[in-house]
Amino acid sequence: MKKKIQTNVQFEKRAHRKAVRKGIHAKIRIFIGTVVAAIFAFLFLAPIILTISNSFMSATEISANYGSVFATTDTGGKVFIAEKVNLKFIPDMVSFSQYATVLFKSPDYLLKFWNSVILVGPIVIFQLAVAALASYGFARYDGRLRQIVFFLYIILMLMPYQVTLVPNYLVSDWLKILDTKWAIWLPGVFSPFAVYLLTKFMKRIPTSVIEAAQIDGAGEWSIFRLVCLPLCKGAIASAAILVFIDYWNMVEQPLILLSDPETHPLSVFLSKINSGEVGLAFAVATIYMVPGLLVFLYGEEYLVEGITYQGGIKG
Repeated sequence: MKKKIQTNVQFEKRAHRKAVRKGIHAKIRIFIGTVVAAIFAFLFLAPIILTISNSFMSATEISANYGSVFATTDTGGKVFIAEKVNLKFIPDMVSFSQYATVLFKSPDYLLKFWNSVILVGPIVIFQLAVAALASYGFARYDGRLRQIVFFLYIILMLMPYQVTLVPNYLVSDWLKILDTKWAIWLPGVFSPFAVYLLTKFMKRIPTSVIEAAQIDGAGEWSIFRLVCLPLCKGAIASAAILVFIDYWNMVEQPLILLSDPETHPLSVFLSKINSGEVGLAFAVATIYMVPGLLVFLYGEEYLVEGITYQGGIKG
């Protein structure tokens, strides 16, 4: 009996030691995972933090720290203002001179900002309107013609924009809309991405819901407006966020289709930062990030809902 008790005690001690070791190993794994995640998070956020913090530097300090990166001569050669790039997250002296120049002294940057808004806003609104109607047709009806057209949509969606840039230029020239905002708006409004995304979501709507609406006397327009659109609210918001971010950062389209620099969006200025006023680059970039950040924060809940939606009605 005594030997049996001793055996049980030893077994409990071994089990306790084993549990302690497991707990220590689990804590070590969690610690290592946290450190690795923190490193990746810092690497991901470092450019954003650097841009925001450097926007509070004076033009002189920026030239001293990054002159060897940005400075160029008229012939395209480098002018080494600084021997080495001095990557700084904290300015020597906080200055709002960049923002004062961008917002009050130099209206060109605000003009380019509003150019971006004017170009992107109609694209997002009308692309979603066209996509919602087209995706309803693709989701509701079947047939060989529908399959061929939808397959063409997928092919166009998979093509990089650079592939269709020359055809867009030729068509814009033929329609006499080259060097106008319509040359940007029309290809954007009829882009296939939102059509493909919304079609996949509308197909998830149970047919029983559509049939119930038809039994109640609803026509196609009523089914689309009162049944499909509310159920696809998350998908529409997701498409709106993705389309906005895509076209908010466009560079090739305005460079090729708009010859007048006064009509270019702010993204073009940021892409040609070497030839611009480098001292204002960080402030302009920070201002340019704000709309995209606000759109994402406002639509984050809808974005998650759109990704996780599986069809059907809540409640």
